[in-house]
Order: sequence, then structure tokens, then C-alpha cells
Amino acid sequence: MREYTLLVEQGIDGYFVGEVAELPGCHTQAKTQNELMERMKEAISIYLEAEKPIDLKFVGMQTLEV
Repeated sequence: MREYTLLVEQGIDGYFVGEVAELPGCHTQAKTQNELMERMKEAISIYLEAEKPIDLKFVGMQTLEV
């Protein structure tokens, strides 16, 4: 088993959107946070079956004003 870092946001429509920092393009959405976690597990499993994972390590988040 491996631990992954999730970025979770909530849209103005109320849906939660999750993205896996270490797996580019691996994301999903759901109406509740609990449902999102279940869908994230499924998305990660599907991603790992279909793609050769890139070995990235999440370092942190920063803000940048432009």
C-alpha cells in the first residue's frame, strides 16, 4: 500500500473535486466528502492499472500572485 496526497476543493455547485498530487490526471468528483474518498480510491486503482505510475513525491503547495 502507498499513501497519496489529495487536493480537495468544493465548487460553487457544492460538488467536491479531488485530484491526486502524485498521479497527474487522476481526479474525480462527488456530492459528499465520504463519497469523494470512495471515488478517489477507485480512480487511483483504475489509474494504476492503466498507466505506468510516475514516481513523484508531493513536496507542498505554494501561492503565486500574478
